[in-house]
Amino acid sequence: MKTKLLLLEDDLTLSETVVEYFEEQGFEVIASYDGDDALSAVYENNFDLLLLDVNVPGLNGFEVLKKLREEDNVVPAIFITSLNSMDSLEEGFSSGCDDYIRKPFELKELLIRVQTIIKREYSNKSEIIQIAENITFDSKANELKKDGEEVKLNLKELKLLKFFLQHKNELLVHDRIYDYVWEYDEEYSDNSLRTYIKNLRKILGKERIVSLKKLGYRFNQE
Repeated sequence: MKTKLLLLEDDLTLSETVVEYFEEQGFEVIASYDGDDALSAVYENNFDLLLLDVNVPGLNGFEVLKKLREEDNVVPAIFITSLNSMDSLEEGFSSGCDDYIRKPFELKELLIRVQTIIKREYSNKSEIIQIAENITFDSKANELKKDGEEVKLNLKELKLLKFFLQHKNELLVHDRIYDYVWEYDEEYSDNSLRTYIKNLRKILGKERIVSLKKLGYRFNQE
């Protein structure tokens, strides 16, 4: 599963350079060129980290992150900006960023900073999730257990379960599920999704995953 980044950068040349570099390193990158578009992208995707320029059209980078933090969105963020005053640095961290890198920067340095935060987030998110009295999921080991016995899932079923657990009791429309479970160069299939849902229901119980006709699915968790 590729680490998914959002890049907010209105300098097209720099944006293309960063996107190309990180894709070569195995990341998936979605580029935005103004703050409003970036905010929409966050609502529509499940990002692992945000790379935010500050002086961009529409909402600036500080405003984008402040709005996300006010909505309890905790996805980690790095500001990449030409602003170099102490006031700007202070505003960046007060708006909720995890790191701040000044332009011009070396791509390798940005990569190291991204990898450090992703590694930290991964270790912090390690936990045993109690799905039911007799069912648990280890988010670090990607291990599902029922009645103390490990239940094997294929990759798509595993990704689907993790997505449901990240968005418990939420309506997940089909497109969001396709974007998360299938890679961008793969063809998704309604029939395949229904098969994965059916298999998870056999393990977790039919009542756990509710189908909302023509809309999507909801994972019920008390």
